[in-house]
Amino acid sequence: MKLQHLLVILGITLTSTACTNWIYRIDVPQGNFLDERDVKKLRVGMTKEQVKYVLGNPVVKDSFDDDTWYYVYDMKRGMRKRGEDFQKQMTINFVDNKVDTVEGDFELSEEFNVPLDN
Repeated sequence: MKLQHLLVILGITLTSTACTNWIYRIDVPQGNFLDERDVKKLRVGMTKEQVKYVLGNPVVKDSFDDDTWYYVYDMKRGMRKRGEDFQKQMTINFVDNKVDTVEGDFELSEEFNVPLDN
């Protein structure tokens, strides 16, 4: 009798593990999704308000340095067949409340070093 119970439990365990791809798992995006078109709108000399208008609020503002903003986007895929997990980030440094440098995983436009006319 115990052997039959053990075989039934073993059979249920093996068949349920074979069905793990049937379970739907959602993708979990976190942070600021930045579109390439919006990043290409950045220019040297833009004010903090202009950057917020173009990109939105940063995920993190440095507590000790108000002139450094971090934009981070993290995607955790629920299922491998929808792609790999990835993270994109961008750091914007300001001098005198104006954009000085931008670093990160995004390609800037060719006109980045041309300031906007105020």
